[in-house]
Amino acid sequence: MENNQPSFFYTYGLYMAWIVAVVATGSSLYLSDVLDYTPCKLCWFQRIFMYPQVILLGIAAYRGDRRITGYVLPLSIIGGLISIYHYLEQKVPGMADIMPCTDGVPCSEDYLDYFGVITIPLMALVAFILITGSLWLTRRASRHEDMQADAE
Repeated sequence: MENNQPSFFYTYGLYMAWIVAVVATGSSLYLSDVLDYTPCKLCWFQRIFMYPQVILLGIAAYRGDRRITGYVLPLSIIGGLISIYHYLEQKVPGMADIMPCTDGVPCSEDYLDYFGVITIPLMALVAFILITGSLWLTRRASRHEDMQADAE
């Protein structure tokens, strides 16, 4: 018996990625505008790679345009790499000496540090990972659906 229903990620993957981007963007704006945490240089770079995803993924989810994954995946992956570096700069002594933040707030500053592990860059990294995973699974499901349609 063949299942002709599209997979979960084919149907909802873009919405899931969009929701994560909205929550991450809203959280970063809350931290800076409500709690008055001044973003450091690396935080700004992470924002540069997160904020456009809200618009791009929102439009793509509304239209059901799964081709967006090829354009948004690089934003998410690069943002995730910046988050990894930022997290290491906060948690590994000596990393801040490699490329120190010389303007404004130091990038090694921990505004939030839950359990000695969870910081703002780690939360951003988790968001980038969730978006990347959702987009990758959406892309994979889309290819699978295309192959099934060609076979019929």
